[in-house]
Amino acid sequence: MPDTPDSPLRILHAARAPVGGIFRHILDLAVGQADRGHSVGILADSLTGGERAEAALKEIAPKLKLGVYRLAIRREPHPIDSLTSLHFLRLARSLKLDVLHGHGAKAGAFVRMRRKSKKTIRVYTPHGGSLHYPPGTLKGNVYARMERALMNRTDLFLFESGFARDTYQRVIGKPAGLVRCVFNGVTASEFDPVSPAEDATDIVYVGEFREIKGADLLIQAVARLRADGKPVTLTLAGDGEETENLKALIAKLNVGDAVRFIGHVKARYGFSKGKVLVVPSRGDSMPYVVIEAAAAGIPMVAANVGGIPEIFGPYTDGLFVANSIGAMADAIETALTDMDKTRERARELRERVFVHFSQKAMVEGVLHGYRDAFNAR
Repeated sequence: MPDTPDSPLRILHAARAPVGGIFRHILDLAVGQADRGHSVGILADSLTGGERAEAALKEIAPKLKLGVYRLAIRREPHPIDSLTSLHFLRLARSLKLDVLHGHGAKAGAFVRMRRKSKKTIRVYTPHGGSLHYPPGTLKGNVYARMERALMNRTDLFLFESGFARDTYQRVIGKPAGLVRCVFNGVTASEFDPVSPAEDATDIVYVGEFREIKGADLLIQAVARLRADGKPVTLTLAGDGEETENLKALIAKLNVGDAVRFIGHVKARYGFSKGKVLVVPSRGDSMPYVVIEAAAAGIPMVAANVGGIPEIFGPYTDGLFVANSIGAMADAIETALTDMDKTRERARELRERVFVHFSQKAMVEGVLHGYRDAFNAR
């Protein structure tokens, strides 16, 4: 335990895949903690992320006194996990940590393999992770059992949304350790407005191409709108494992002339490529793309799922029923038909995010959680 409440901490953030919202969260958190005088390190999977992850880690490395580490961490349970866990725990011991913070189910499991220590607290942020699998499925049952086995080996749970906290307690159980909810946050520069580009399509999707993110549902909504005589156009900004499936769906629905791919781009550039951002997720905890878009004043409609309603707050007219192509199509048509109202909602949502979803508040909330966990000893 640190000598005084204000002593600098030695913190290691561990995650499996160095991509997406989890990685963005870790980078922002690590920078904020380093700027406050703490010694921080990052460990991530070496099998994923490619050049983008390498570039991001190289950029942040000078701020990380404890360094950057890569281990081969498989997404699904794997026979090599026991060896990976051994390497992980040896590294953690060698760094003489105060805080071992696991992000996502796999890294969170490795963190909690460590025995209870007077020196080091074990912190877990699920980021959805295993909670995305329905309890009635085989995977859902397996992951739920694993989470229950590790639940009381956790000194501090840090959930990024009330939804994630409540889902965990409903599906897994009520932890004996401390539980805190700290919203994701964005930096001050991300509140600079973004204007539509000259070649902006009617709507835009920005994010990974994964089944849970629902880009396929959005394509089907576009096809429905066009079949109804509404010539809506779509830009897809992103990449991922579902890319080829999405292209096949576009060909099948004969909407190739209405949909364009622009690949992985910076979020703010992607926002500029459409008049309205659509977030069609089947499931989400506290997606950064919604917070980033709201901060930039981007007109937006989103699925009423996970922690997204916590971001929108009272502005529920911007939400539509998740997993419903018809509801999404209706929301898109309404947003495009009355752009004045859509832009006004975007301005109001930007003010809400400025108050509740800043990087500063996120970093301070996480550090307060660490201190509370030490005090609880």
